[in-house]
Amino acid sequence: MKKSRLIGMCALLLLTAMPVTAQQIIYGSAKALAGGKGDTVTTLHVERRTRNQLYLMGGADYRIESSTNQSLSRYLRKRCYAVRIDSTLYVNCRKMRYKRYRLGGWYASALEIGGHIFYAAQPVGQAATETLTPHDAPKLPGEVGDAIQASGLVNQRVYYELDLETGRSAFVDKERMRELLAEQPELLKEFEKETSEAAEVMEKYLRRLR
Repeated sequence: MKKSRLIGMCALLLLTAMPVTAQQIIYGSAKALAGGKGDTVTTLHVERRTRNQLYLMGGADYRIESSTNQSLSRYLRKRCYAVRIDSTLYVNCRKMRYKRYRLGGWYASALEIGGHIFYAAQPVGQAATETLTPHDAPKLPGEVGDAIQASGLVNQRVYYELDLETGRSAFVDKERMRELLAEQPELLKEFEKETSEAAEVMEKYLRRLR
């Protein structure tokens, strides 16, 4: 009895000491993500991009590549739709669209809440950029003005909501957040005191909806 118990304890210690491999799943399309039909891989590496990289090259916050497979790395950059690593979902901003705007390259981390997907990315378009721009800042009209304004906010983030049926994204503004908080009056009352639609504000309430 003592011998079998000792063997069991040794086995348990060995299992505890073994490295745990992160679950890594790649999705090729919005349809695949919606249906949970992805391909499992084992060589992905996630790197948080630096502020200098964001200013020099734009794009989203995370670089995801394969440490051993260059072809897979190219696929991840240009064609892959989303990646799940353990419990964290990342969406490829190259594939994201907000109205007529593209959201750059690389990946943004996403929150999955009640069947909805929200991700933080660079503000583009008038509604998203105005919330982070001082009211007295000069503004050129049209798409050129929007682009110049967005370039000055390359390190700022707002939240978008991804519609997997259409592949389009919507800016999460105060009105949308009020809809999400409608069934939680205390949380809604707290939110009404906020004066910003920046990602750090919205994320605080999105996470509390989980």
